[in-house]
Amino acid sequence: MNGAGRETASESDLYEGAPHPREASRLVGHQAAEANLLAAFRSGKLPQAWLIGGPEGVGKATLAWRFARFVLANPDPQSGAVRAAQNLDVDPEAPAARRIAALAHPDIALLRRLRNPKTNAFFTEIRVEDVRQALGTFHLSPGAGGWRVLIVDTADDLNAQGANALLKTIEEPPSRALFLVLAHRPGLVLPTIRSRCRRLQLDPLSPDNIVEIVRALGAPWSDIAAADLMAAAGRANGSVREALRLLDPENAEIGALIGAVIERLPDYDERAVYQLAEAVAGRGARDEMEILMLALYDWLAARARARSGEGAERLASIAELWEKARAATREAETYNLDKRLHVLSLFAELSVAARRL
Repeated sequence: MNGAGRETASESDLYEGAPHPREASRLVGHQAAEANLLAAFRSGKLPQAWLIGGPEGVGKATLAWRFARFVLANPDPQSGAVRAAQNLDVDPEAPAARRIAALAHPDIALLRRLRNPKTNAFFTEIRVEDVRQALGTFHLSPGAGGWRVLIVDTADDLNAQGANALLKTIEEPPSRALFLVLAHRPGLVLPTIRSRCRRLQLDPLSPDNIVEIVRALGAPWSDIAAADLMAAAGRANGSVREALRLLDPENAEIGALIGAVIERLPDYDERAVYQLAEAVAGRGARDEMEILMLALYDWLAARARARSGEGAERLASIAELWEKARAATREAETYNLDKRLHVLSLFAELSVAARRL
């Protein structure tokens, strides 16, 4: 495959210990969105760029890979197979499906965060050189059927130069090109990219949907006690990824620390925050900072929902606070700054801002 290719140990768009979305054989909970894509393809007037939005872990990537696989396996929208299709299912033994599963299909590119060979950690953003490399797929002669597909996972990770490079190709796409741009927060995607994409928004999954998906992942997830799985699904805000984090025993300690600190806001317990800062900075290999930022996002989102009747200015202040925290975290990761100091500074500012709000 062009673009990012396979990472040697893991992949930036993969939850460690769970199958990659391209390996999923079923889609749960988004049948209306799937029908929308199938109808658009079948019409012969398929929009070339789609912005697929929704919270992290709801199935955006699974849907994008299903659609890419269907288009490459059935390139003629007027064929009997396409006309008879009830959904985007493709036989996993079909040549296109097998090549995609092996990341070996020449007509599909994946744009995601790559691994930094100097640090062996993933870059914190999708760089402009990554975008240009992935777009190289559209400079080659297409294979059977003539379709070429780019999956962007996710637009949230694009830096400014990368977003502009992607925009240029979306503005003047080659024929039979398909751009599937995923975004956790579509409203923050470059407005000019948004304006050139057909929007498709995925809603959070129900707890029953999450239980069904996790059960299908296989061991060790399928071995989790029913009560524990349902409890995690109920707390996961409609996200399978969040449910997996809650169920992962290695995340239990950091999750408890984060919860204890956030629950006390706007009070600022310096000792508890320092303990959390040490945990986030000291464990290194896993995604503690991401878990922390998701918890903060949920906390701020809850504040926004509680104050939805208090006017746009108050809501704008909450959104500004989140963007400031997100930018500071990205800067700390990009420049390898001291995570302890970053967490301490982050909660000090949150405490002040929470009292003001």
